[in-house]
Amino acid sequence: MRLSDEQIAIIKRTAAEVFGDEVGVSLFGSRLEDDTRGGDIDLLVESPREIENKVEKTLTLTARLQLRIGDRPIDILVIDPSTALNPVHRHAMQTGQRL
Repeated sequence: MRLSDEQIAIIKRTAAEVFGDEVGVSLFGSRLEDDTRGGDIDLLVESPREIENKVEKTLTLTARLQLRIGDRPIDILVIDPSTALNPVHRHAMQTGQRL
């Protein structure tokens, strides 16, 4: 996994600030591969409860993370009980590593 312990702590703390303490955050995509370079940070945020203002909160999380860990590409998927799962959601759930 190509994230530092400090970056992981910032991601988890910031996701809890925006979405609440009950959310889980996983990393998926190229940042899981230690032998590669570059790549965006792909995050999956999972909530057991429905999230109001999901798009606004996702944008807020993205902005806060860019300010806190550096201006780098960050892609965030958010899943709650109302989410209609598509192939990218399923891929993230199957391959992601919980932070």
